[in-house]
Amino acid sequence: MEKEPRRLVFGATSVICLLVLPLLYAEFFALNPVPFDRSRDSLEMVGMAHLSNLSVSISSRKFGKGVEENKSLKSLLRRLVRGEDLTKLEATGFACDSAIHSVVCIANQPVRIDTHTMTVHAPSDQPMVPGRSVVRPYARQDDDNLLKTITPVNILHGNITPPACHYTHNVPAVIFSSSGFTGNLFHEFNEIIIPLFITTRHFKSNVLFILIDYRPWFVSKYHRIFSRLSQYEVMNPAANISVHCFPGAVVGLKYHDNLAINSSEIPGGYSMPDFKEFLRKSYNLKIKKVSEIERPVLVLISRRKTRMFLNEDEMIGMMKELGFQVVVTTRPNRMSNLNRFSKVVNSGSVLVGAHGAGLANELFLSAGAVMVQLMPLGLDWPANAFYGNPAREMGVHYLEYKIEPEESSLLKLYGRDHPVIVDPDSIFAKGYQAGRAVYLDQQNMKINLVRFRETLVEALRLTGRLAPSS
Repeated sequence: MEKEPRRLVFGATSVICLLVLPLLYAEFFALNPVPFDRSRDSLEMVGMAHLSNLSVSISSRKFGKGVEENKSLKSLLRRLVRGEDLTKLEATGFACDSAIHSVVCIANQPVRIDTHTMTVHAPSDQPMVPGRSVVRPYARQDDDNLLKTITPVNILHGNITPPACHYTHNVPAVIFSSSGFTGNLFHEFNEIIIPLFITTRHFKSNVLFILIDYRPWFVSKYHRIFSRLSQYEVMNPAANISVHCFPGAVVGLKYHDNLAINSSEIPGGYSMPDFKEFLRKSYNLKIKKVSEIERPVLVLISRRKTRMFLNEDEMIGMMKELGFQVVVTTRPNRMSNLNRFSKVVNSGSVLVGAHGAGLANELFLSAGAVMVQLMPLGLDWPANAFYGNPAREMGVHYLEYKIEPEESSLLKLYGRDHPVIVDPDSIFAKGYQAGRAVYLDQQNMKINLVRFRETLVEALRLTGRLAPSS
């Protein structure tokens, strides 16, 4: 009597399995995107699938389903434009937001991107005359010479016939360049990393980055940032020549100001302190507030080519006398390893350096820490614009030590009455390169230790400590 029910259960289970398996099979293949044009050789496509990280398309189903349920994708894309551009986007599915420093084009309808020609095909379901836009996606649109180094992206929009898809993705694409002034920490953060945060943070990592002018070292250097802004591998279009279909696209990155974020103009209302918190989590930085540092640590950015400290050893001795544990950075390759160097800076109470790209490391300082910029002759404006003003906006105390002519090596080269010494504006009036050649490339400094000591004493006070009595 006990065996009969078992046979019934087994038989019922078999029937259910026979009914369910075909449904699961159909569901699985229905959910998988079309991976390639069936006319292509399958072996070739296996290689292409590897290059483009085909799992991106498959794993993106979750976001696609969310968009379908919440109808959120268009809402996320529309946050990037305002006014007449927003009206145009909603009416046609395509619009470009143009500013002095950046151009950002948005398509909130399905697009097809040909990575061979870097052409974005954005067909519209509205009766529109076909149009063409060309964007060089880098946040220095005011520099014509620089833009020549950026690969252009062609955007065809309106009533057009797009090419067939090879790959289908369920998240929007974001296209930008890693050319320009990469290799300089300030410019990397200023024109790529911060604009990328401004443009994409509100997508909650549900975007796929297409990086034109792809540089492997750059992707490796900022891997932690890319992986927090996008859950997918960065695509190198030159190594993945095919047509990719996306539900929408962004070409270009929004730019606000030097190392700055205007929270009233960013989707989600993120601020510069929010970006610093994003960096802290990306690089697993332990110190959030300077009060958490037991002994005052001073990180000194030491230069070896220009704007060097000619009496650096004496400076370090004076810093130690004030009670600082001094960490001297002398190797550029050490600073380029952000995974390690960000932790060095984060452990510091005070960051000290001459005007230059190394001061962009102020981004890794904890809240309430101090950044001290030693300002060479002739560089008042860039010193404040690039590092001074941004420091104040990111919750870091800022002090500047402006050298006197006697502390500059230029005094010996040109003499006290030369325009280089008494009228730097007249030198820059000849062009930026003329000013750079003198004030950035020729100048070194011998710091007045008595005067500079006062600046460091103030830095100690700002961190909540007192200098030892002399």
